[in-house]
Amino acid sequence: MDKFNEAYYIEKVKSGQIDAFRFLIDKNKNIVFNIVLRIIKNKEDAEEIAQDVFIKAFESINKFKGDSKFSTWLYKIAYNSAISKIRKKTIKTTNIEEHELSDFQIDEIYEDFEKTIVDKQEILNKAINKLLPEESTIINLYYLEENSISDICKITSLSISNVKIKLHRARKKLFNSLNEIMIKEIA
Repeated sequence: MDKFNEAYYIEKVKSGQIDAFRFLIDKNKNIVFNIVLRIIKNKEDAEEIAQDVFIKAFESINKFKGDSKFSTWLYKIAYNSAISKIRKKTIKTTNIEEHELSDFQIDEIYEDFEKTIVDKQEILNKAINKLLPEESTIINLYYLEENSISDICKITSLSISNVKIKLHRARKKLFNSLNEIMIKEIA
């Protein structure tokens, strides 16, 4: 079996070689964190929930049947964990800075270019943060993480038509929100 294949490492973990789980964590940690962060909107809480997701996945890896991709199964755990936390309403949301400028010096051209990209990313993040948690998650999964509609259905436990409707509505809201923000930025 290929050592770069998730199935190889899943089988290793199932057979008791717990160190093999590190590969699965490293491969999926960023997306799990991003899914949770989009829902929770608090970095510290998202980190804690993401850790819990991997603990849950490790404890229930024997239940993974391989009917879907491991990442889809894991993202569903992340999505459900974050939604559960939101429903409990024990988490206070705060804004976080998602971009840090590097310490080294770069030419003015690159600084202007980087500032433009950061500004556009901040505008997009503002617009996405105005969406409901489920909408921002679906937008994130579809556009930023490039998951298919069927993968999103598996992750969120929604029907295909429901995901398509929510994606359509989220796009409209995102478009309107971006227009509002741009008008405010110009004015």
